[in-house]
Amino acid sequence: MRIVIARFPFDLTMNEVERLMESVQPEPATGQCVTIGRHVYPVKQVGQVITRQDRRDFTAHEVTRALARLGFTCHEVQPPRPEAFNDPSSSLPWADTPLG
Repeated sequence: MRIVIARFPFDLTMNEVERLMESVQPEPATGQCVTIGRHVYPVKQVGQVITRQDRRDFTAHEVTRALARLGFTCHEVQPPRPEAFNDPSSSLPWADTPLG
């Protein structure tokens, strides 16, 4: 299938993308991602591998649209949220003891 990324046409199939990505270690996934096999990749990483272009040359939206047309599942991955800070004095054994 013909897809266009950064104004350049590419003739790719789902199998070709899977083959190109099978030896690539996934980077930490945040933002727009795609599931390829058992791995979740950032779409910009996949775009760089399949087009051999710099990631600054295309948008995540372009790659997401192209991968969805090829039949891949694209989705949003939220960055991990930091744990809420607890009041450290509440875990101290003497916190309930009045001073003085």
